[in-house]
Amino acid sequence: MESLFGQSQRRRRAGGSGFESLKRLGHISPAVQSHLKHVYLTLCSALAFSALGAYLHILLNVGGALTTVGCVASIAFLISLPASRDQERNRLALLMSAALLQGASVGPLVDLVIDLDSRILVTAFVGTAVAFACFSGAAIIAKRREYLYLGGLLSSGLSILLWLQFATSIFGHTSATFMFELYFGLLVFLGYMVFDTQEIIERAHRGDMDYIKHALTLFTDFVAMKNAQEKSQDEKKRKKR
Repeated sequence: MESLFGQSQRRRRAGGSGFESLKRLGHISPAVQSHLKHVYLTLCSALAFSALGAYLHILLNVGGALTTVGCVASIAFLISLPASRDQERNRLALLMSAALLQGASVGPLVDLVIDLDSRILVTAFVGTAVAFACFSGAAIIAKRREYLYLGGLLSSGLSILLWLQFATSIFGHTSATFMFELYFGLLVFLGYMVFDTQEIIERAHRGDMDYIKHALTLFTDFVAMKNAQEKSQDEKKRKKR
């Protein structure tokens, strides 16, 4: 009896340790948790500046090629600066400037959507925010490096989109190619959201705490998804008409 009782106790301990190991899967250290808070707070600030840029275009019609060039230049300058405390304010100002200019650059699209149906903006933003939260949450609670293998597949998908755009610029758009490009692009950027979130976590585990650069990565994912959703909603409205 004692031997049987001892065996049962050992099994319970083994099962408990197995459960604890399952709980530790995807565990994020307090330092990485603090880093993610900084990343998402910076991302929210960048999105607010982007919305301000779009609003400025609606009021003043400032969006166009110059704001696009300015956005790219701000991002390039931000990346070139070292991730040090001395440059933190400059890099943060560059990120917010890039977000403001990016918002102004997509202002014509926002203006077009408002003329068609202003509810598309709300639908696109809410849909993007929900998808972003769900997929980012899935990447955060998943095991470390579980989704990093997606990098090769997503790069292939992005190259397909680039070649498709090149082909359609020569041979012209059709309804089928437009819809494929739209929804396949949305799927690719959803995948990039998961991949980039896990890559940020992995880099933070290795000591890379550059929250400004990481917020920029997620900002580009969010904007790409939102633009794709606005275009898809716009196309649906046009078809109904």
